[in-house]
Amino acid sequence: MGLIERPYVLFVAETVYSDICLIKKKNPNFSNKESINEFIETERYNEISSGKFHDDWLKDLEKNDFIDSKTKKKIPKETFNLLKIQRDLMIKQLIKFPDLYYTKDNMSLDVSSRAFEHLWRLCESYELWCKETNQSDLIILNILKA
Repeated sequence: MGLIERPYVLFVAETVYSDICLIKKKNPNFSNKESINEFIETERYNEISSGKFHDDWLKDLEKNDFIDSKTKKKIPKETFNLLKIQRDLMIKQLIKFPDLYYTKDNMSLDVSSRAFEHLWRLCESYELWCKETNQSDLIILNILKA
């Protein structure tokens, strides 16, 4: 079966999911939770949570007259606007305060819990899309079964 095109709004979810899978592969004893927490410490997380990830992607799309470099298809203006909304949501949900991220007893604070839960939901969304499009070979973390 050929590769199915992903909706553009799943691009960031796929990126997060792939990075978490790599962390888990390098650390086979890590749980999904530990892998997600490790992802929160990465540069990619910082790019996504600051909006830089989307800003760079959206600038590229604008520069190329809204033509996706992979599919060579024009992205509708409505989709482009949704990606801007997604960017803003990512910034709000993944905000990180370095000195306040964990309390002394290593219990996560409300802000860090919100970030973790948002990342978990991104992974769930990606797995649901894989399941719905019969691409179970892309499901590695089995978040839906956890």
